[in-house]
Amino acid sequence: MGNFLENLFDRLNRSANRVVLREVRGEQFVDVTGRELLDQVGRMRAGLRELGLQSDDRCALLGPNSIQWTALDIALMAEGVIVVPLYSRLGATDLAGMMKDCNPRFLFVSEAGLGDAVAQAWPEGPRQILFADVAGKAARQGVSGAPNARRDGDLVTIIYTSGTSGEPKGVCLNTGNLNFMIGCTTGWMDRLGWKGPEPMRVFQYLPVTFAASWIVLLSCLTKETVLTLSTDLNKLADEIRVSAPNYFFNVPTLLERVRRGVEDNISKRGGLIQRIYRKGVEAWHKQQDGENGGGFSFFLARVLIFNQIRARFGGNLRGLVCGSAPLAPETQDFFAMLGIPIWQVYGLTETCGICTMDDPRIPSEPGRVGQAIPGIDLMVGENEEIVVRGPNVFPGYWNRPEETARALKGGVFHTGDQGEVNSKGNWRISGRIKNLVILNSGHNVAPEPIEDKIAQRVAKAQQVVVVGNGRGYLCALVTGEVETVVVQAAIDHVNADLPHYRQVRHFVILKEVFTPESGLLTAMGKLKRDAINERFRDEIEQMYKRQAAAAGGAAS
Repeated sequence: MGNFLENLFDRLNRSANRVVLREVRGEQFVDVTGRELLDQVGRMRAGLRELGLQSDDRCALLGPNSIQWTALDIALMAEGVIVVPLYSRLGATDLAGMMKDCNPRFLFVSEAGLGDAVAQAWPEGPRQILFADVAGKAARQGVSGAPNARRDGDLVTIIYTSGTSGEPKGVCLNTGNLNFMIGCTTGWMDRLGWKGPEPMRVFQYLPVTFAASWIVLLSCLTKETVLTLSTDLNKLADEIRVSAPNYFFNVPTLLERVRRGVEDNISKRGGLIQRIYRKGVEAWHKQQDGENGGGFSFFLARVLIFNQIRARFGGNLRGLVCGSAPLAPETQDFFAMLGIPIWQVYGLTETCGICTMDDPRIPSEPGRVGQAIPGIDLMVGENEEIVVRGPNVFPGYWNRPEETARALKGGVFHTGDQGEVNSKGNWRISGRIKNLVILNSGHNVAPEPIEDKIAQRVAKAQQVVVVGNGRGYLCALVTGEVETVVVQAAIDHVNADLPHYRQVRHFVILKEVFTPESGLLTAMGKLKRDAINERFRDEIEQMYKRQAAAAGGAAS
């Protein structure tokens, strides 16, 4: 067995005549075989040598998911160059800030427009080169043969964190990290027990500039799969249908929107369809609880409703993988009812994307993110913080020795996530330590569970953000086309099961939906709480003043 990159090259050579990677464009595919991808990589390697690049040089890679992005990434790694992948939807100022931190020799861009925006933000930045120009003319003699030799400690990539609090940091991952992790993920794929007549089909819409998505890319190219890359998120539903994947990786946002959308649509139709759906759901839950009866109701709902929902995913779906944040148990149950299992994954960029994974051979526990992957130690430290030790843990942040020392204090990586593990070894993530809302009473409140419960009961809510640091009680911001009466009913329902200090007393509905482009969400859809609190400082202040005035009026 070679290192992760040698194994990838070996698989592409053995898949010379079959499609390994493709882009979905409308109703058509642009695809490459193993040989064609290696040919692109070889020409790009030759182009990199003409540029005078050497091992350990740093180069930034900016562009959306594509075959060209993949080929250039592989070529850079094969030449020993340290790759700095940059998310193409980030603002130019953020991108410039990341590059100022790591000072890459070149910036490779998929199109001139992306590079022009960065150049305006940082005129003194590195020379920019288009992906297509790296490969040069098709007639160029490419570099053939194996990738350059690598040691376990050799740096492969610097991936910048999403920066939910504070500025992004460059996470360094080395060959040893990747060898271990790709071994884990390809082993997990083996446990799926794929026995189809054709290679497994995997769909990828999440940006491969992020650690877990990049691991999916490398794992698929190392196995006998056909990986399809999304090219237009605005047409994601159509792309999934056309691609008809067997599996794909998700974040909770998409899956929860699918569930809420179905439930909202059913509620609007009313009448017979609504009764069939409701009876089918009730029957499924009875079956899960081991009760008899309801078989015909579930059969009717499956034939008339559930199968039509499932068909939106192309008809060949065997299962979904979900990461980035905990998935609501109700959503996991919803997909299980459709016959689509969801396997959860938990990890951070600093842990090479993954710490826990549901085992596809055994039933998963809704609300939990699976067991620790073999070969690592996952433990609960002080303040219920999850700490990790193992070959998946990064060696440090780029050019930040003090922050590295804090993160790796005591020989373990301090994740900043709170959680607990049950007797089966399945982990639950309860929140982020930095996200704790500290009331002036001294109570510490994790906002995420409260936000999730409210959002589950407000179908059209895009985001729910609990606020209250230094205050006497909690309030909430709610975005989306929602009705006041619906939000109030949801909060009343959630409050009924909470102690007084965790109850939400008031809320405000915001017209502005948070997006990565507005700087209020990370690229993976996580809340940037500091930015949200600053942007809506006046609205939050007015909300507390109104609540105080109302309380005063009631007292008088």
